[in-house]
Amino acid sequence: MDSDPQPDFRPLPGRPDRLADGLRRILAPNPSPMTFRGTNTYLVGEAEIAVIDPGPAHPAHLNAILEAVGTARVSAILVTHAHVDHSPLAAPLSDRTGAPVYAFSDARGGRSPVMQRLAAQGLMAGGEGVDTGFVPDLTLADGDTVTGDGWDLTALHTPGHFGNHLSFAWGDTLFCGDLVMGWASSLVSPPDGDLTDFMASCRRLRNGDWRVLHSGHGAPIPDPAARIDWLIGHRLSREAAVLDALKAGPATSGTLARQIYTDTPPALLPAATRNVLAHLIDLNGRNLVAPTGNLTSDVAFERI
Repeated sequence: MDSDPQPDFRPLPGRPDRLADGLRRILAPNPSPMTFRGTNTYLVGEAEIAVIDPGPAHPAHLNAILEAVGTARVSAILVTHAHVDHSPLAAPLSDRTGAPVYAFSDARGGRSPVMQRLAAQGLMAGGEGVDTGFVPDLTLADGDTVTGDGWDLTALHTPGHFGNHLSFAWGDTLFCGDLVMGWASSLVSPPDGDLTDFMASCRRLRNGDWRVLHSGHGAPIPDPAARIDWLIGHRLSREAAVLDALKAGPATSGTLARQIYTDTPPALLPAATRNVLAHLIDLNGRNLVAPTGNLTSDVAFERI
């Protein structure tokens, strides 16, 4: 990954930036190697506002959202997924505004049967910061719409990065959470992340006629089709690299990550290892590889 993949994207944390009529973005003050500049919080509407991804539990960010709202009314708080950089501020913002919190489910919902089984068997979560206490006031199924004064937001269930991940369509604009980002590929870490679901969600979005994607981190994506094509191609190239590396014999996800992610900083190798594990589980489901023992985070896999 480039040292600075989006050098022109430098919004000031806490300052509302108008992206379009009826749309503002506020950057949360939580930059990191996994969150880039920080989490993007979106305000849709003027007199009546929907807040998408209120962000981390940071008092200054809560104050920035409330200041940007001003005398308008927040009528809905929508959460794309239950990671700690997206959902914890939902409850405090709801307390201050009276608006209900909408999401697909709590933090454990939306997992595929495979991931439910692996989680029940004790497959270790990836440690990416799950907001385990997150519970929405109201749940949204795929295709449900939340309506306010001058806006309609339709939920699309797009699991893969996280089981309960939703994207929100606003006309030809899509708020895609962490499924698609312009500055980096998305982390897929079992059992919360599921590569089989991830690829299906990406292909579903690729079939949409989107003008722009607004993601959970980084700058707007003005050519959605090209970015999604890149993301799918990137995953297919990683899959090919995993299968090629296994020609030498059984290997664990950690060993494979060190062989494949040769230009990745050491601090990001654990995340790369989880990505490889996601590929191995997907390949196992397609009968292309098999674990040499019980499926755990550090079991070796071999080609079939």
